[in-house]
Amino acid sequence: MSVLVKICGLNDAAAIAAASTADFAGFVFFPRSPRHVDPGAAGALAAALPRGVRRVAVTVDADDDAIAAIMAGLAPDLVQLHGREGPARAAEVGRRFGVGTIKAMAVSEPADLDRAADFAGAADWLLFDARPPARPDALPGGNATSFDWTILAGRRLPLPWLLSGGLDAGNVAAAVAASGARAVDVSSGVESAPGRKDPARIAAFLRAAQG
Repeated sequence: MSVLVKICGLNDAAAIAAASTADFAGFVFFPRSPRHVDPGAAGALAAALPRGVRRVAVTVDADDDAIAAIMAGLAPDLVQLHGREGPARAAEVGRRFGVGTIKAMAVSEPADLDRAADFAGAADWLLFDARPPARPDALPGGNATSFDWTILAGRRLPLPWLLSGGLDAGNVAAAVAASGARAVDVSSGVESAPGRKDPARIAAFLRAAQG
């Protein structure tokens, strides 16, 4: 069964073209990330995407001014909250900016999923990503690490969700089978180097997930 696919960290025209059959296109607004783009550049890139591809602005503890700039430049369909944002902040972002929200949650053990219930009615989607490595240079996401996908299998969750963390064309089918995911997110798994998307790897991931 085909699953929904989000290609994240898009930052050049070749990657945009390769991701044209994805369901979600993610643009990272986090200066520490090698995938960071400014809102104007993201908007120009997104203009080449087909109408049905949902634009996602990936943020980390962004304040209202930063989100307002992103809204003006990209006009995203969804804002992904990939930091310490709680349910109140997720609800506030959605209400204030009239946009859907995805709340990313760091996962390493089954107990980490218990917080999902807190976001019922506050966010539109959840995204389960591997907990970042315990090192100073680790990013909130895009670290090419995974978690035990089986802890999601059969779990009743309050919102639709995406599986993220360490996925690539070679393991996405196994990840979907193990977790029951109906939507997946990839970033580092379709790169030739950090922040450098590889069109061939994007195409292979889309074939593996959508086929």
